[in-house]
Amino acid sequence: MTQTVETLFDQGIERYKAGEDPVELIPVFKEVCDRAPKSSAAWACLAWLYLLTDKPTPALKAAQKAVKINPQDPQGRVNLAVAMLDAGKPGVREHVEIASQVMAVADDLKKEVMDSIDDGLARKPDWKSLARVKQWLV
Repeated sequence: MTQTVETLFDQGIERYKAGEDPVELIPVFKEVCDRAPKSSAAWACLAWLYLLTDKPTPALKAAQKAVKINPQDPQGRVNLAVAMLDAGKPGVREHVEIASQVMAVADDLKKEVMDSIDDGLARKPDWKSLARVKQWLV
């Protein structure tokens, strides 16, 4: 029996939270994105996993899709900014500013994004571009 997209997504999130290697989770989130191409959350997760595994080019493409689907999602904007920094692309400031504006009016989203950033820095302590984005947001 084929899993629903929601079940697959939720299981992928739980596996990530349990500390599973992001490399192992990329195919899970690729499948979610293939099956639910309009899910900005799935694209944001896929971008994050690519960033954690030092793949800025596919991360950039996934983050761009996430932001195109949901321009107001601060996590998507943060992922896009980090991917742009990692890939050496210009135009980072706009995405950080939009994420900051949304986070300023939505405390729950601010907490989620900051927790995600802290998780990323715990998993990849030498992640300079994420540290820079965090500094810009606080």
